[in-house]
Amino acid sequence: MKKEIAFFDFDGTITTRDTLLEFIKFVKGSFYFYWGFIINAPWLLAFKLGIITNQHAKEKILKFFFSKMPVSVFNEHCEQFATKIIPGLIRPGAQKELDTLSQVGVTVVIVSASPENWVGKWSKRNSFDCIGTVLDIKNELITGKLVGKNCHGEEKVKRIKNRYNIGDYQAIYAYGDSKGDLPMLEIATDNFYKPFRS
Repeated sequence: MKKEIAFFDFDGTITTRDTLLEFIKFVKGSFYFYWGFIINAPWLLAFKLGIITNQHAKEKILKFFFSKMPVSVFNEHCEQFATKIIPGLIRPGAQKELDTLSQVGVTVVIVSASPENWVGKWSKRNSFDCIGTVLDIKNELITGKLVGKNCHGEEKVKRIKNRYNIGDYQAIYAYGDSKGDLPMLEIATDNFYKPFRS
């Protein structure tokens, strides 16, 4: 039997919006969200100018909004977000493609730079595997740091190869929407860039 696997970026490919931003709004409210990004504007500008990495910028944002939050509380927010908010962010074309692949027995893997805490919950509910960014926890509290590297760019490929022997698959599909997805698209036999925008 032909073995097939499909790797999907999440934010912007499956969803219409960046779920990290939507999660912050969901947990903290719009006022605190916008105020927080004004406070952190210098770090975001430094990232845009290439002075700091996307990981450094992400850790600054995560630390500002969630540092010292009990992981149990954080994960409860993630459960609610995955249940109440994410379904409304899914692109119809992406949902159709995910359903079609699942129905014919293709292994579907969501590969995201967003934390596994909410992407993983949504993925599990839909019977998909998930590879995402891992948040650091100390004394049962969110620190704002990441465990290892942000799951972005070449790190996506590294994580995929650590979990799957891609040589075992006769067909490898990959779906993405940004330059951070290009390395993942390059390992596929069939790749799709911004496929669900219409």
